[in-house]
Amino acid sequence: MANRKLGRTTDIRKAMLKSLTTDLIMYGKITTTEARAKEVKSIVDSIIALAIKEKDNFEMVDVKVVKAKLDSKGNKQTELVKSKNGKEYLKVVKEETTETRQKDMPSRLNARRKIMNSINKVKDSEGNNIDLPSKLFNEIAPKYVDRVGGYTRIVKAGPRKGDGAETAILMLV
Repeated sequence: MANRKLGRTTDIRKAMLKSLTTDLIMYGKITTTEARAKEVKSIVDSIIALAIKEKDNFEMVDVKVVKAKLDSKGNKQTELVKSKNGKEYLKVVKEETTETRQKDMPSRLNARRKIMNSINKVKDSEGNNIDLPSKLFNEIAPKYVDRVGGYTRIVKAGPRKGDGAETAILMLV
């Protein structure tokens, strides 16, 4: 994955690079030290290349879905049922529908797993999961289809105030 040690032990270094990679994909731009930016650049470029290669590699399939039936207010509908021993209880009414869903082909599934290995899981402000691999496949990859490599850019931002470390802005082109 990386060849610079960045003055960290392996586990801390990997976690740091994972966080930086995740932030870059999510926000499109991060400010960090020059050495870290160069490391993250190589990781992100390889992830985007993988996403471009596999972006259209899926098929649409009809899937049977069993869901709880909802009433007009959006609450689950229940019915009173008698059990074998004579007790009554409320049971949620289920309905079976067919939905068309996107099914990844094996190589795209493998690419998705590789991407998940090099980024963190992210939640938005409401606590819902954000699907970053899908963002890569559906939003970022289509932008770079005609481009061969060089999906990120490093712009030097001068020394940092506290310790004088050279900082850089890493952004998606």
